[in-house]
Order: sequence, then C-alpha cells, then structure tokens
Amino acid sequence: MIPLQLNLKNFLSYREASLDFRGLHTACICGPNGAGKSSLLEAIAWSIWGNSRAGTDDDIIHTGTTEVCVDFTFQCDEQILRVRRSRQRGQTSTLEFQIATSEDELQVQFRSLTERSLRATQQKIIQHIKIDYETFVNSAYLRQGRADEFMLKRPSERKQVLASLLRLDEYDRLAEAAKERSRDYKAQIQLLQQNQQSLETQLEQREETLEAIATVEREILQQQQAQATDQDQLQQYKVSNHQRHTWQQQLSWLQSNLDQLTRECQRIEQEQKHSQQRQQELEELLGQEAEIHQKYSEFEQLQAQEQVLSDKLHAYQEAQKERSQLQEQLTNYLSDLKSQQQQIKAQLEALEQQKKELQNTLGQGAEVAAAMTELEAARTRLASLDQLQTKAIPLIHRRQIIQTEVVSRRAHTEARLAEIVSQINRLQVQQQTAVQVQQAVQQVSLQIEDLEKKRIYQQRVREKGLERRNFMERLQAQLRDREVQLADIEQKLRLLQVPDAICPLCDRPLDEHHWDLVAEKHQAQQQEFRNHIWVLREQLAVSEREIQLLRDEYGKLNRELAGSDNLQKQWGGLQAQLNMTATERERLQKIDREKAALERSLKTGEFAGDLYTELQQIERDLQELHYDEKNHALARSDVERWRWAEIKLAQIRDAEKRLQSLKNREPELVEKLENISNLIEREKTESFLHQKLVKLEQKIEQIGYDFAEHKAISAARNKAQVWLTRKEQLRQAQQDYPQVSSRVKEVTKRLLERLQDQEKLRQQIDLIQEKLKECPDQTVAIKNLEQQIAQRRHQLDLALAKLGQLQQQQKHLEDLSQQKHLIKHQIKEAKNQYRVYNELAIAFSKKGIQALMIENILPQLEAETNKILSRLTGNQLHVQFVTQKAGRSNKKDPKLIDTLDIVIADARGTRPYETYSGGEAFRINFAIRLALAQLLCTRQGTRLQMLIVDEGFGTQDRQGCDRLIAAINAIAPDFATILIVTHMPQFKEAFQARIEISKTAETGSQLLLA
Repeated sequence: MIPLQLNLKNFLSYREASLDFRGLHTACICGPNGAGKSSLLEAIAWSIWGNSRAGTDDDIIHTGTTEVCVDFTFQCDEQILRVRRSRQRGQTSTLEFQIATSEDELQVQFRSLTERSLRATQQKIIQHIKIDYETFVNSAYLRQGRADEFMLKRPSERKQVLASLLRLDEYDRLAEAAKERSRDYKAQIQLLQQNQQSLETQLEQREETLEAIATVEREILQQQQAQATDQDQLQQYKVSNHQRHTWQQQLSWLQSNLDQLTRECQRIEQEQKHSQQRQQELEELLGQEAEIHQKYSEFEQLQAQEQVLSDKLHAYQEAQKERSQLQEQLTNYLSDLKSQQQQIKAQLEALEQQKKELQNTLGQGAEVAAAMTELEAARTRLASLDQLQTKAIPLIHRRQIIQTEVVSRRAHTEARLAEIVSQINRLQVQQQTAVQVQQAVQQVSLQIEDLEKKRIYQQRVREKGLERRNFMERLQAQLRDREVQLADIEQKLRLLQVPDAICPLCDRPLDEHHWDLVAEKHQAQQQEFRNHIWVLREQLAVSEREIQLLRDEYGKLNRELAGSDNLQKQWGGLQAQLNMTATERERLQKIDREKAALERSLKTGEFAGDLYTELQQIERDLQELHYDEKNHALARSDVERWRWAEIKLAQIRDAEKRLQSLKNREPELVEKLENISNLIEREKTESFLHQKLVKLEQKIEQIGYDFAEHKAISAARNKAQVWLTRKEQLRQAQQDYPQVSSRVKEVTKRLLERLQDQEKLRQQIDLIQEKLKECPDQTVAIKNLEQQIAQRRHQLDLALAKLGQLQQQQKHLEDLSQQKHLIKHQIKEAKNQYRVYNELAIAFSKKGIQALMIENILPQLEAETNKILSRLTGNQLHVQFVTQKAGRSNKKDPKLIDTLDIVIADARGTRPYETYSGGEAFRINFAIRLALAQLLCTRQGTRLQMLIVDEGFGTQDRQGCDRLIAAINAIAPDFATILIVTHMPQFKEAFQARIEISKTAETGSQLLLA
C-alpha cells in the first residue's frame, strides 16, 4: 500500500488539511508534542478500517464541529484506490470505495466499488488490500509505546505475544471447541449405553405377548358369528316397521290436506260474503247520481269566482312590493347625501385646526436662525480637529501595538525563566534521588516476579472454573430432560387412575391385569427418573460449591494482581530515570547558563531594546501635532447639541408650504357644502322616485281588491269540495259494478268444488286406518335385539382393543429391537467422533500446531532481526531465540521445558536484555519489531511497501541516532514510502522531505510540506 493523497476535515485536532505523498520516499513528520503528528497517521487507519485510538467514533470529531471526513487515495498492486469515510455526530458512519479507471495524473477518473452496506464495503476493501487493521498496526505502523512490548514480557509469555501477533489464537478457539465436542460425545456415549440396557430389559416380554394375541383372536371370532345371526333377525323387524311407518306418513299427509281444505272452504265463504256486501254498496251509490251532478256544478262556479279574486290579490301584492322598494331607494339616497354633507363639515373644521398649528410653528423663526449660526461655527471647529486626527491615529495605533509587544516579550521571558528554574529544581532533586531509584528498581522487580507467579496460578484457576461451568451446563441440560420425562410419566399415571382408563401406548381399554402391568412399569420408570434427578441435583450442588470456591480464589488473585500494571509502569519509569541521570546532569549545566542570560536581559531591557527606541520616537511625533482627544470629543458634542436647529428650520419651511395649500383648499369645500344642501331639498319633492310613488298609489286604487269578499268565497268553495270526491266515487262505481257482480258468481262456484274434494279425502283416510290395524308395531322387539347386539359389540370392542394393545405392544417391541441395533451403531459412531475430536483438541493446542508454526517462524524472524540489527549497531549486537531449555532437576538427564528466551550477544559476550542501555534496548526493539512487521505482511499474502515509525527516539545518543538514520536509509530501497514521526532536531535535519506540524487554539493543527 503506497499513499498518494490524504484530505482531512475536522479529524481530531485538524480542521482542514491536505497532504500529497507523491514524490515522498523517506519523510520526517515533525512538530512539538500534542501538535497532531500521530493524528495524521491515525486518519489513514480510520479511513480504511474505521479504527482509531479514540474511545468512541464521536471522539474523533473536532471539538465544536458536527461532521468528520477523511479522503485517502493510495496505490495497491498497481491499482489506484480511493477510500472516503465520513460521520455525523451521534449518527452512523458512511464509507465509499472507488478504483481508478485512468492513470492520468492531472485528472484521475474513479469508478465506485461501494457495496449496499458499510460491513460489505469494509470487507471488499480488505479483499483488495489483503491486510486487516491488526496486521497493519503490527507491521506497517509502529505505534507509540509498543516497540518494547515483546521484549518486556517474561520468556513464558513471549510465545503468547508472538502467537497473538501471528493470529494463532484462532487455534485456541478451535482446540476449546474440539474439547467441548469430545466432552459432548463422551456424555452421549454414556446416555446411549444406558438406553441400550433399558431396551434389553423391555425386549424380554416378546414371547408372552405372542401367546396373548392368539387367545384374544379366538374369542373375537366366536363373538362375530353370534353377532351376524342377530343382525339378520333385526333386519326383518326393521322392514316390517318401515312399511307401517310409510302408511302412518300417508295418513298424516291426508289428514293435513283435509285440514287445509277445510280452512280454504271457510275462507271462500268469507270472500263470498264480502263480495255480496260490496255489490249492495255500489247499487246504493248509483241511485244518487242526479243529486251528485247538481252539487258538483255549484262547486265549479265557486271555484271560478275564487280564481278571479286570486288574480286581483297577486296584482295588489306586486304593487305594494314595488312601492316599498321605491320608498327604500329614496330614503337611502337622501341618507348618502346627508353623510357627504357631514364629511365636508368635518374637513372644514380640521382645516381650521391645522391652520392654527402651522401659525404657531412659524412664530419660532427668529430663535431657529440664531441656533443655525452656532451650528455652522461648531462644524468648522470639528473639521479642523478631524484633519489632525487623521495624522495622529496611525501613531496611536502603532504605540499600542508596541506596548502590547513589550508586555508579551517580558511575559514570555519571565515564563521561560520560571520554566528553567522549575527544571533546575527538578533536575537537582533527581540527581539527589539516584541511589533511592536504584533500590526502588530492585524492589519493584521482586514484586513483579511474585505477581507473575500469581498470574499463572490465576489462569489455572480460571481454566478449572470454565471446566466446572461447562460440566454444570451439561448437568442442567440432563436435569431438564429428566424433569420433562418425569412430568410425562406422572401425567400417564394420573390418566391411569381414571375409571375405565385406556392404555397410554395404544389408546385401547385396559383390563385389571394389564392395568397392573402398565401401572407397575410406569411407577418403576418414575422412581428411576427421580433417583437420577436426585443424583444430578447433588452433582450440581457440589459443582456450584466448587465454582464458588474458585470464584472467590479468582477474585482474591484479581485484587492482588490489580496493581501489576502500575508496577510495570513504575519499573519502566524508574529504569528510565536511571538511564537519563548522566544526560540530565549536562542538561542542568546548560540550563544554568540560560537562566543567567535571561535574568540579565530582564534587568537591562535587552529583550525589547528596538521596541523601546521606536516608542520614544512616536511620543515625540504626537507632541508636535498638538492633538488632544478630549478637545475633539467636545467639538463633536457641540455639533450634536446645535443639530436641532437644522431640523427645526426644515419644519418651518414645510409649515409655510402646508399653510398656503390649506388656504387654497378652503373655498372649494365651502362651495361643495352649499350644493349638497340644495340637492337634498329638491329630492324631497321634485325627484323622479317621488313621482313614481304617486303613480303606484293610483294603480292600487284601480285594482279594487276586497279581502273580506275573497275570504267568504274561499270558505264556500272549501265546504262544497266534498262533492268533487262524491262525483269521483260515482264514476268509479259505474266502472266496478259489472266486475263485482261477476266475482260473486265465481266465488259461489268455487265453494261447491272444494266441498266435493273434502268428501273424497275422508274416504281415503278410512281405508289407510284399516291397513294399520292389520300390521302390528315391532319397536319393542327391535329395541331389545339392538341392546343385545350393542352389549355383544361392546365385548367385541374390548377384545379388539385388547388385541390392538397387544399388537401395538408387539410392534413397539419390534421397534425397540430396531432401535437397539441403531443405538449400537450410534455408540460406535460416537466413540469414533470422541476419538477424532480428542485428537483434534491435542493437535490445535499450544503444544501442537501452534508450537510447530512458531518453531518454523522463529528462524526467519531471527535471521531478519539480525540483518536489521547489524545495520543499526555496526555488527556489534546479535540476537538468538531459544525455544527449549533444561528444567531445574538433579537428575542426570533433566527434562526439556518450552520457553522463548532471547539471548543478546555483543563484543563482551551474552547478557540479559535488561542490562542494556536505553539506546541499545531501543535498537534491539526496533530491529525485532521491523522484522516482525515484514514477517506478518509476508504471511498475509502482501508485500510491505509503506513503513510508519511513530516511536520516541529520545533514548538515543548522537551516535545511536546516526545509526538509526543510516539503518532507515539502508532499508529505504525495500519500501516505497517511509514516514518517521519525531521531534528531535537531528532527525529533522537528516531527511530532505519534512512534514512540519503546528497547532494553535484558533486554527487547530496545520501541516507544511518542506
């Protein structure tokens, strides 16, 4: 992976930053501590894998902003790829993945490879670059504080660290899974063997079951023959009774028809009576025909008179309506004219009021003229002072800047002096406590060794606890199965207590003998399950007590080991203090000299000599101008004090114009008022509306409508209206009379026919009643015979149920026999699987494949480490990895134990890693770490093309730094890009390409490519 372009927005301490890596081979990222050097590299890791040192993803967003975005372009396997990751505060991240479709350096075109989900896109990125985050930070990215992680571990723990780096912990998971599977198969074998023994006990009942089946089959055959004879006799009785039932149905049907016919005759008689009554009524109405015609003629005359009066009423109402409308129009028109008259009067009154106000304003003219003279004089004085201010302002501003700079320089010098005094005090204390630090290192080392022994014991306690917990989970599963089986047995026993209980296996009724057998069998199973449940609960109680003891012991060890990390840090800090004693003594002398120079500068004012000279010249220039800010402010206040005269003068001029306008408008309003008053008087007597009203009054008199006459004629017409109904009834009677006469004849004829049908039905009923007397009822005989057949059928059902039960039991025994053979085969397969997984657990363990892989990798790691170390030390140091050593035993041939000791040799022989100085230890750590990085990339299937070194080089002297620089330059051809993060001057000057990082509170981190 070769970086090409990195763009940052609101990432950690960066707001906006862009870095082009093209042309950079070996570059130094430099800047003060906390400026954001490591953050620049963290952005690369976050953009590709989404991982960073921050606690949460929101923590990487720059303070005060809501969105972060990192855009990283790089080359991998001759392809240009681009990753863009962004995030809104409090929301999920978004990820884009693109590949270049053209190699034009000026304008690169990209094609999207982004998947539908962030997880799928992340997986596709890893497939392209062939390296995940853990491999990256353990290979290409040498992060701060992790260079000595491998060396500081005890020999017994280094293999675990190496296994973790090589991702061998996956084999631990496989080994644990294989152990779990082997334990499961072992428990399965024990359960299958128990089931096999139970099946053999049940199969001993097979011969007794066959004999019982033969006996029951003979009983069933005898009962079936007797049942057939009774069935034939029952069939004969049913045929006879069926014929009798048929005749009874016919008799019932005929009787029903006779009743229906009787009701119909009664209905026809009623209909005949009603038709004759209607015929008589029509004859009476036809006899009144002459009277009805006379009364109807009188009604028509009254109706014509009423129509004439209704027409006059309509004309009268229309005229009254039109008169009301005209009166309303005249009233509204006069009201509008009076409203206009009032408006003009109000305008004239307002005009008079305005004239009085304007005349008052014009009376202030003399006072305003005197104030305007004062205003012009004040403005002249202010203009003169404004010209002096234009010349004095730059000098005043410069004086303020110089005074601020003098204060800043003094504060900076005093702060530096205070910092130096603090450093001198601290260094003097450290020089005095060197002996105590040496003693503290020895004491802490003994404590660390004791804690390491306790940590090993704690791991054994944890493994024992996990084993007990897995055993308890298996016991709990068995307990749940047994409790379910016990509940099933108890349910079957409760069903057996019910009278006439059926078999739980075949669902057939049980006799007393078989009931005893089934109950005894289920009670035995019930007791067996209870015993097993009791054993399981005892084992669970014992296991819980063991786990509690192990948990207490583990908690006790945890509390004792709680301070192990602090001891490690304390040991590292004490060791670093010892290593830095000589360097800090020289540093103390140098700081003393700097302190004396700073005190002299503060006393004489040398820290700001040029600024004091410039400040004196500015003061002389200001005195020559004779500019006074107080006089300037008084002049401005005078102008503001007389500015009211200018405003008042404008008001007087406006009042003169408005007064003349009012005088011009007043005659026009007086004339309009007189015209409207005259018009109102004329409209009351001479208008067109008034003349129309007079004509309408004359028209109403000509109509001559009389309301009393109209009311009398309407009452007479309403009273005579009954003859209109009588005339309609006469017309309807003339039409209906022929039909009613015909209906009377028809009903009489139909009544005679129904009486004849009634007599025929009575004769048929008498004939069927004679036949029923000749055929006796066999219902009692049928009932007795059916009871006998049912009793025999019940006995037959019991026998068949018993036979079914025995056959089901026989089939169950055959199934058990097959199940026995199947269980035998399952036991064989389980034993094979148990052996396979047991062997796999051994193979995947730390002493299996993992140990073999480490043994194969260590020679490569040792060769590559020594190759790099020879460049860093001038062939002065050599590293050897030892994986086995003789155990502590008095025997002649002691047993070899596994370890991972690192033997370091120099010109004086071999000695422990802890005895080397900080610079030498750092070079050894750097060589091993770089060799591990190359080895990890090789195992991942990719080539290490980029190297990032973010480690402190402060432990190196001048010669060690030169060798590190020479080593980095020596390995540079092996990499496309090397980035070194440091703040040391000699490293900054050793590389031509530098990425300088700076940070301020206003702009955040900024970078500059030099």
